[in-house]
Amino acid sequence: MSAARYPQPELVAGAASAPDDYDADVIILAMDRAEDTIAAIASARAQQGVAKHVWVADQGSKPENLAKLAAAVAGAEDATLVRLDRNHGVAGGRNRATALGHARAIFALDNDAEFADATTLARAVAALDEAPDLAAVGCRILVYATGAEDFPSWGYPISLFPKAAGSFDACTFVGAGHAIRRAAWDQAGGYDDALFFCWEEFDFSLRAINQGWRIRYRGDIAVRHKVSGEHRFSWSGTRWHYFVRNRLYIELKSGASALALLPRFLAYTVRGARNGVLRQGLAAGLAALRLARHAPKQLPTEVGRDYMARNDAVYRGGLLGRVRREILAALPAPK
Repeated sequence: MSAARYPQPELVAGAASAPDDYDADVIILAMDRAEDTIAAIASARAQQGVAKHVWVADQGSKPENLAKLAAAVAGAEDATLVRLDRNHGVAGGRNRATALGHARAIFALDNDAEFADATTLARAVAALDEAPDLAAVGCRILVYATGAEDFPSWGYPISLFPKAAGSFDACTFVGAGHAIRRAAWDQAGGYDDALFFCWEEFDFSLRAINQGWRIRYRGDIAVRHKVSGEHRFSWSGTRWHYFVRNRLYIELKSGASALALLPRFLAYTVRGARNGVLRQGLAAGLAALRLARHAPKQLPTEVGRDYMARNDAVYRGGLLGRVRREILAALPAPK
């Protein structure tokens, strides 16, 4: 995705540009949580066996936290801290950070995560290099404190969870740690800015898959994530709104009718009502319809339908049961 698509952000600290030839851009978004972000930056800069540049895109940190981030990359030749004009969310922020670099691989690392070891990035880049039809590699997500599986971050069919240490073709990847081939990123058009937060990886994956690319989960390539499972999904704020709106919006872009999505929307409505956010869910349904009205269609291709059937639908069963299991398994029980 060309940097010309976005205004040049303000350079805060670190290198003014990346070298002409290197292997990977590491993308980290920042908004406060300075200590965790600094640890993520240090983890990225410590990666060995691969030429990389670390891009930290701040989206609205308090001045004191921005100053801490600036100190962490001051004088660095392999890292750059920029400040975006506002908070563009995960989708928009990663689009803008990715556009700053030009390496053949893009690794996005959450600012509350770290690479599992010093060779993680090199192995992720090698995985892309070894399979020319691979658009993205999804990493295994481990709990930072214990090294156990981070179950709330499992973004694949539940029936595949026993294969968490293995590898399989997938239809999405988890945002906390993943590598994307820049050629696939450019062809698929990056993330949809309108999503802002939630489901952006799935939306990108659908477009890439429709164009003949594969997505691969690699349990041997891991990041360690610091967010506790108990606090992963908050029913306050707007998280439920984005969860519902974006999932419906993606289906509408993919050619589904509003009537066909009614069972899914009703399941979301029940779940939202049980957790005190009924109005968020209802408003999200209308918002999805409005968004989809102006969005270009991304209709499934024959190649895409075949891929999804082999690598997703076969593990999930019928539509109604699939919707129910996805919602109830992915979110915490009401208190």
